[in-house]
Amino acid sequence: MPFPLYLLAMAVFAMGTSEFMLAGLLPDIASDLNVTVGTAGMLTTAFAIGMIVGAPLMAGLARTWPGRSSLFGFVFVFLAAHAVGAATSSFPVLLATRVVAALANAGFLAVALTIAATLVSPDRKGRALAVLLSGTTVATIAGVPGGAVLGALLGWRATFWAVAALCLPAAIGILAGIPGRREQKETADRLALRSELALLKSPRLLVVMLLGALVNAATFAGFTFLAPVVTDTAGLGELWISVVLVLFGVGSFAGVTVAGRMSDQRPGSVLAVGGPLLLLGWPALAVLADKPVALLALVFVQGALSFALGSTLITRVLYEAAGAPTMGGSYATAALNVGAAVGPLLAATTLGTAAGDLGPLWASGLLVLVAVLVAFPLRGVIAAGRSSEVLQSRRRTASP
Repeated sequence: MPFPLYLLAMAVFAMGTSEFMLAGLLPDIASDLNVTVGTAGMLTTAFAIGMIVGAPLMAGLARTWPGRSSLFGFVFVFLAAHAVGAATSSFPVLLATRVVAALANAGFLAVALTIAATLVSPDRKGRALAVLLSGTTVATIAGVPGGAVLGALLGWRATFWAVAALCLPAAIGILAGIPGRREQKETADRLALRSELALLKSPRLLVVMLLGALVNAATFAGFTFLAPVVTDTAGLGELWISVVLVLFGVGSFAGVTVAGRMSDQRPGSVLAVGGPLLLLGWPALAVLADKPVALLALVFVQGALSFALGSTLITRVLYEAAGAPTMGGSYATAALNVGAAVGPLLAATTLGTAAGDLGPLWASGLLVLVAVLVAFPLRGVIAAGRSSEVLQSRRRTASP
C-alpha cells in the first residue's frame, strides 16, 4: 500500500481517539467545569451530530479545493479545536469546540476516503480503506485506554493536549507525503454537485449505505454499553473494562485487515459468511456474558466480525459512488456516523426493560438481523457491482 495511506491513518488515529475518549473523562470534565455528568454528556451528542451533518456539508464545501490542502486544513482545525478545548474553563466553549472538531473530523474522513481510493488501482479500494480504518481500530486498542490513563494521572485537559499533539506529525506528513500532482486534474474533472448528489437516487447505493449504517449501529449499540456487562453481569473488576475494550479493538483491527484483502475480490463471500456469524454472535454474547472466558472470547470475535462486515459495506459504498468523485467519501462517512449515533440511542431504550444490562446486546442482534434480511435477497447484486466496475477499469487500461 502507498505510504501516504499510512499518513492518513495516523490522522484517523488521532481523531478516533478523540471521538471515543470522552467516555472515561466525563466525570472529571463535569466536576472541573461545574456541570452535571448528564450535561457533560452533551459533548458526546454534539460530536455525533457534528459528524453526521459535517460529512456531506464539509465535502460539498471542499469539493473545489485541492485534496491535499483540504486534508491539511481539516487536521489543522481539528488540532486548534482541541487546543482551545484544553485551555477553556467554559463549558459552552468546550461544547462549541466539540462541534467544530466533529465537523473537521467528518470533512477529513470524507475527503480521505476519496483520496485513498485514488492512491490505488480501482480493484484495491477495499485494501486502501482497511489501512485508513486501521487508524480507528488502533485508537480503540491504544489511544482510548492511553487517554484514560493520561486523564487519570494528569487530568482531562492533558488528554485534549495529547490529541492536539498527535495531529502535528499527521499534518506535516500530509503536506510532505500526499501527492499534489493529481490535484489539477481532479479539479478540472469535477462533476457538477447536482450530478454527484443525483447518485443518491441509485437504489444499490442506498441499500449499501443502509446496510453499512445498520451494521455500524449494531457495533456501537453493543460496544457503548459493554462496561456494565463486564462489571455487573460477568462480575469482573473495573480494570477488566479496559481489557475488554482493548480485546474488542484488537478484534476490530484483525477484522479490518482480513476483510481488506477480501472485500475487493469477494465481497459477497464476506457478507454471506460474516453476516450470519455476526447475527449469532450478539445473542450468544448476551446469553454467555456471565461466563468471563466466553465473554472475553466473544468480544474479540464480535469486534472482528463487526469491522470486517462494516468495512466491506463501506467499501461497497465507495464502489457504488464511483460516479461521485468528490462526494462519495461523504456518503460512506454519513452511513458510518448515522449508525454510530442511532445505535447507542436504540440500545439505551433497552436498559429499562427486563433485559437490563444485556439489552444493548440483544438490540445489536436485532439490528444485524434487519441488515441480513435486507442483504440476503440482494447479495448477488451487491457482489456483482464490484466485478463490473473492475472489469470496465481493466478494459480502459488495456485500451490504446
